[in-house]
Amino acid sequence: MGLNAADFDKVQHVAIAAGDDGIRLDRWFKRYVPALSFGQLSKMLRKGEVRIDGKRADGKTKIATGQELRIPPLSGRLQAAQPKPTQGISDADRDFMRTLILHEDDAVIALNKPAGLATQGGSGITRHVDGLLAGLVQKGAARPKLVHRLDKDTSGVLLLGKTGAAAAALTQAFRQRDAQKTYHAIVNGLPNPRDGRITQPIEKAPGAHGEKMVPTDTGKPAVTEFEVLDHAGGKAALVELYPQTGRTHQLRVHMAYIGCPIVGDGKYGGKDAFLTGAISRKLHLHAKAISLSHPDGGAFSIEAPHPEHFSQSLDVLGLDASARE
Repeated sequence: MGLNAADFDKVQHVAIAAGDDGIRLDRWFKRYVPALSFGQLSKMLRKGEVRIDGKRADGKTKIATGQELRIPPLSGRLQAAQPKPTQGISDADRDFMRTLILHEDDAVIALNKPAGLATQGGSGITRHVDGLLAGLVQKGAARPKLVHRLDKDTSGVLLLGKTGAAAAALTQAFRQRDAQKTYHAIVNGLPNPRDGRITQPIEKAPGAHGEKMVPTDTGKPAVTEFEVLDHAGGKAALVELYPQTGRTHQLRVHMAYIGCPIVGDGKYGGKDAFLTGAISRKLHLHAKAISLSHPDGGAFSIEAPHPEHFSQSLDVLGLDASARE
């Protein structure tokens, strides 16, 4: 059972998931209810409103898989999303951000993030989605909140929470893997078999400068399911990918691991990741769709069209995105 933003006005009972085993209670709240301030949580704990298996707890208490967490009504206790300075948000940036919107309602905004635009800032990154979010609302209004991320060179569906409650519910869906994510990738070669499950653990490369992951026997569990949708002989294939875990660069590492690197992914595929001719050298990895529970109740599913370079490569290779093997 997970948090339901629509039920924040009443007591909820949440079963601790395996992925949260051993973490501190205050960190669980920071992870799943980021709009709840430390002061409000401390007050709830002091009053005994938060309980684990019916017993009082404090913020340092470590929780375990399967325990039942009682959460009192949160309505009125969540901090509103705080407006951030809009310096640097030009009219052109506002227009640009509006062109990315796939869907918007009272709780959720879904964007089609373009390849090459980072989700958040970092070393040498000055332009990113997080820094442009003020462009999605009227000047001075609260910014929506990022609830997950995509790699800079990966395009596709990126979800935002418009309120603290919505952001908390969406964040939990991703943390507890309740969100079903579908990616499309054009890969060099043809996977054999043409559908299956990759279970190779991965971890950060020792001593690596920047973020680079490697397959190892001692790494964190990583699971990717895949299916070939269409192929151009043995030259290239359009593959649908379903990540069951969310490790850094997981899909890129896994496809290279089975000998079919994603086209344009020189970091993991080396020279084998690039096709000759009119095929773009950009990364051909696209977050095609996400399905999950809407923060206000009911099912929610959104798809993003392929970016221009991806569509052009499909045409050049004669690959049909609507086909299935």
